[in-house]
Amino acid sequence: MTLGVTLASTRSPHSVDETVRLAREARDAGLHSAWFGQTFAHDSPMLAAVVGREVPGLHVGTAALPVFGRHPLLVSSQAQTAQTATGGRYHLGLALGTRHLTEAAFGLPYERPVGLLREFLTALRPLLETGEADFHGELLTATTPYPAAVPGARPTVPVLVAAMGPQALKASGELADGILPFLAGPRALAEHIVPAVTAAARAAGRPTPRIVALVPGLVTADPDGVRRRAAENLALYERIPSYRRVIGLSGAARAAELAVLGDEEAVAAEVRRHFDAGATEVVFTATDLGGEDDRRRTWKLLGELSAERAGGGAG
Repeated sequence: MTLGVTLASTRSPHSVDETVRLAREARDAGLHSAWFGQTFAHDSPMLAAVVGREVPGLHVGTAALPVFGRHPLLVSSQAQTAQTATGGRYHLGLALGTRHLTEAAFGLPYERPVGLLREFLTALRPLLETGEADFHGELLTATTPYPAAVPGARPTVPVLVAAMGPQALKASGELADGILPFLAGPRALAEHIVPAVTAAARAAGRPTPRIVALVPGLVTADPDGVRRRAAENLALYERIPSYRRVIGLSGAARAAELAVLGDEEAVAAEVRRHFDAGATEVVFTATDLGGEDDRRRTWKLLGELSAERAGGGAG
């Protein structure tokens, strides 16, 4: 996998069909993956399973399921079912979530999020690998009185975490297969995020982690107008401490400053900067901000860059 896009759920009564159509278009443009966020509407692992089954060859992923309000046994069932449905092309993303949504929506105290992440990952990995667990932690318990393996769920579902803070990066390096940083520009990736998670993985004797960088971006003739719309859409992240921190580490004051906008040459150069900073994969988000023509131009460019990297021609 090299380059992909996120697909936002539409409000159409035929939203699943529309998402499948867009996924086919992404694959035909040469993109390698499509990722689905988790809100309170569509179930993202189910949507990924449907899309992956309907669009052969396209990898699909969840970016990302908050661990609060969920349990490793149930997430394992979702992930393994999606892996079987897609023939081994599903990627599970987890997240810490935010205090506001956790407490307002679930009525759960947002306490010890990294501790919960560690226990969640510790319980989840054997479930995905063997279908069994016998975990008794301080924050959760996960045991299997009945087998939890889903036939055909191979290879083992890779687990990535939307981690950017030091403790979350350490836990992810030790216990996950990689990370899904969002709004982390090349400076933050190269100087803070990639070294931290890589060092943690190395110290734990684990393989080099995947760095799947989620980047708002668009090929457009109206970068100023799109950036204004991006500023409105991304403003909420500036109120979340973890995102505010990584935006600053990236050398920006506002989230929209990190959006990659411009013509094909300018956008391609920024994509290469993210790879040079340590990203192993780049996933563009918000490619619907400028209309259909801009989206298609963007997907075409990303497909061409995918082919370039696959052919060993990346600079």
